[in-house]
Amino acid sequence: LWITSASFDLSNFNQTYYPNLIGLLNLEPTVASVANAPINTTLLNAAFDLWNQYEPETFPGSNNVDDDAFFAFDAAWTLVQSLQKFCSITNNTSFCISLSNATYCFDRYLFNSNTLFDIINNMEFLGVSGHIQFSANTTDRINGCYYVANNIQYSPTGINFVQALSYSDSTGWQRNTFTQLIWPGNTLAPPTSGAKLQGVKLILGLIQSAQYTNIINVTDALGNTTFQLVGYVPDLINLLQTKLGFIPDIRLAPSNQTYNSLVDSVAHGVYDLVVADITVTANRRKKVDFSNSIFDNSVRLVIRTQADIQIDLFSFLKPLSWDLWLLIIGIFIFGSILICIVERVANERLRKKSHYAAYLMIIWYTFGNFMGRDVKLHPKTIAGRLISSAMFFLTLVIIASYTANLASQLTISKSQPFISGIDDIKNGHVPGNRIGLLAGSASLEYYLTEVSGGNPNYYPLHSYAQIYQSLLDDKIDVGFIDTGSAEYMTNDVYCNLTIAGRGFNVGIFAIPMRKGWIYANDLDVALLLLRESGDLDHLYAKWFQYKSCPADSVSTDAIDSRALIGLFMMFGVVCVLSIFIFAWEKLQMTKKLTECIYRIIDSLNKKCHSAREDTTRSSHDSEIRELETVEIEHF
Repeated sequence: LWITSASFDLSNFNQTYYPNLIGLLNLEPTVASVANAPINTTLLNAAFDLWNQYEPETFPGSNNVDDDAFFAFDAAWTLVQSLQKFCSITNNTSFCISLSNATYCFDRYLFNSNTLFDIINNMEFLGVSGHIQFSANTTDRINGCYYVANNIQYSPTGINFVQALSYSDSTGWQRNTFTQLIWPGNTLAPPTSGAKLQGVKLILGLIQSAQYTNIINVTDALGNTTFQLVGYVPDLINLLQTKLGFIPDIRLAPSNQTYNSLVDSVAHGVYDLVVADITVTANRRKKVDFSNSIFDNSVRLVIRTQADIQIDLFSFLKPLSWDLWLLIIGIFIFGSILICIVERVANERLRKKSHYAAYLMIIWYTFGNFMGRDVKLHPKTIAGRLISSAMFFLTLVIIASYTANLASQLTISKSQPFISGIDDIKNGHVPGNRIGLLAGSASLEYYLTEVSGGNPNYYPLHSYAQIYQSLLDDKIDVGFIDTGSAEYMTNDVYCNLTIAGRGFNVGIFAIPMRKGWIYANDLDVALLLLRESGDLDHLYAKWFQYKSCPADSVSTDAIDSRALIGLFMMFGVVCVLSIFIFAWEKLQMTKKLTECIYRIIDSLNKKCHSAREDTTRSSHDSEIRELETVEIEHF
């Protein structure tokens, strides 16, 4: 595209080159009347009358006066009015203009020139070229600049400049609706291809962010160490450079710079583009334009996997409601009584026992059937068998329902985090000072708008790394993080962190650019081609779908023993009670055995004493007999 700042004679060109001139623009200043702005027609007509009166041979007619003549007249008229006012306020009544008496003309100057300049700067009037007003801070007119853009194109009289656009400070650029433009290629349709990035040098701003832009040190053969940028963003820039042919000048932004300040840097011309994980928001669109999407994004809630487990001593009873448990106990007691009544006479084992012992045996029978055990007590009557069959079927259904519901509840309670999603945050389940948010991010903007109602009660952090570390250090309970970083970090780096709930605040990452950037269409087309070809999906798989952490820190098939601690404690109580009963029975048996031993010993002692007395008595009798024999023989 060629743009000239002054008109020239087109007749000097050979007609064979006319087609090459089509589309060449001429941009030059003009008077207010061309831009449909007001002028001082009274002053203009008076000037034309004087010109025509005193120099009619040089007057070309009111329609053929050059624009520069209007500018010169307004300049002279400004000087006349300023000198008139200057002389009215000076003390020298004879001659108000005083100049220095230097011999060299360019060294001569006006005394009290500052006063004259102040008068000019404070003047404002409507001249023949438009609004006249100046300022000490600029050499241009204030609210009185007018321009015209002319297009070279064919006309019935040949090739000419045709007015295409007009400009004024008050209205900006306006299309000339009375002119039909002819574009390059001798067509009435404007070009749609737009400017191309081929060979254009672009200043690209990047910021360090995990997996989007990583910094690694590279050592060459000579031992020199340099840093290299790798990640989703550098790979994307390489793909775009291959397609568009621009020359990238990559500049790494400071790590403490916020995403909002990066957008401001583009708006202020520090960077041509910023390629990073920048979310498109309404406030940012007010400052810059955005390209097509480079990454589909949402915000995720990152929490610790090892949340505190609340111990419930009676969690094993929760699969059935309390009224159902009471109904089961009532049926258990009622069925036992009914079976005892109908079986008491017909069943020989029950008939031989007392009423109390028979009822206890029936309770054991009912409980055994309820637990699926064979207690070797079979009903003899038809009524007893019907009742037993009904209770067995009822038991089968209850146990099956209990088992399925218990497994489901324990598995869900084990695997479910302490929050289910953003609704829990909105409902105040987590205190604000336990929620970590990145300063200057779209997540923070969402939190202030949708969650806290503008209350800055969050825990401010300045990088995603600080959010992850604050979670590990128990400084916060929840972190708001973009989906790409959250999924990668919880799958590959921080295995003891996890994502809670689904994504929210769904949006896109895009490349910010200045408003009206002429290469926007070329960039957008290239990004669409990369998406349609699957290149963006390949980049996502390369940098974000790697997973080295275990599938779950706690297996979903294994039920945590703490969830059944109440049942185990009840079992322990029963065991302790059984041990006491066993010990008591053993003690009773020991006492009985001791008494039995004492009785046996007493019995043996008595028998031994009796035998000893019999022996003594027998020996004494024998001695007497011997003496008697001796005496008889002696006699």
